[in-house]
Amino acid sequence: MTAAPSVTEPHKPRRYLPLTYRVAGVNAVVLVATVVVTVVVLAPRKFGSVELGEVAVLVGALLVVTVANFLMLRWIVRPLEALTALARRVDLSRPGERMPAAQPTSEAGELALTFNEMLERLEAERREATGRVLAAQESERLRIALELHDQVGQELTAVLLGLARLQGQLSPPLRDDITEVQEAVRVSLEDVRRIALELRPEALDDLGLLSALAVLCDRFGQRTGIAVGHHFDRQLPELEPEQELVVYRVAQEALTNVARHSGAQRAELSLRARDGELIVTVTDWGRGLSQDAAPGTGIQGMRERAGLIGATLDLGPNVDGGGFTVTLRVDAPQVQIAG
Repeated sequence: MTAAPSVTEPHKPRRYLPLTYRVAGVNAVVLVATVVVTVVVLAPRKFGSVELGEVAVLVGALLVVTVANFLMLRWIVRPLEALTALARRVDLSRPGERMPAAQPTSEAGELALTFNEMLERLEAERREATGRVLAAQESERLRIALELHDQVGQELTAVLLGLARLQGQLSPPLRDDITEVQEAVRVSLEDVRRIALELRPEALDDLGLLSALAVLCDRFGQRTGIAVGHHFDRQLPELEPEQELVVYRVAQEALTNVARHSGAQRAELSLRARDGELIVTVTDWGRGLSQDAAPGTGIQGMRERAGLIGATLDLGPNVDGGGFTVTLRVDAPQVQIAG
């Protein structure tokens, strides 16, 4: 699968003493100083005739108070530590992580609530920005596909017709050369049509998602030589047009990654309905993805598209341990019978 070096620098190791230990240390120093000052002021003669038992009791009391103070501080500071850990690992490309049980009962709770609200705003802004970018991309894809089909395709067809007329007027040796040129033009015309279909699949607009995915599997297999099977449940959730486009693009990108990186000889695309979700799975039996490999642009693009419709994208090895699986889960409670 697609892999690229990560641009995010790892978080540097902590170079300071945790807040719990600092506050507990300061409190311990203040406590000892308070006891010493109290003894000096109230009973200064005790220093000369202090007994070992009294010292033991005093030290024991100080230890008990210090430990109790440390445990209370630990309990108070723990939410801040949990919030810091969440802030370090949060990833906007994987939305949904929140500080659990955040209640406005303390400063830490207020901070957790504020952090959750900030994450919601950032995720909403990211979805809106990603939606605008992807909508612009789809619009540009459509424009380029139409130009390729209507302009470049027609011009290449006109060239073929011109070559056919010219072929009848030439001597046999030149006819063979014209035939080779015609074949090259035909191949170019097929490439133009294929690129136009990949940019904006007509089957998705005309025949629906299932037919478009079936055509995608067939054409992908013909072009790459990889045997691609597809299995669709008879009853599948009904999707919005935007959801259908995301499902198609994720399946298309996942199959493209299979051809580029997996080295697999076969793959499978499946659509299943489970508990109000449409589960789209693309499985291959190739090399898979190494554990230390960073996600590349293809995987990032799939994550962004999934986040746009509130879907989740899971990546990992197959159940049998070989190959790789891309799973997209789309919320769609309405069920229809697949045609």
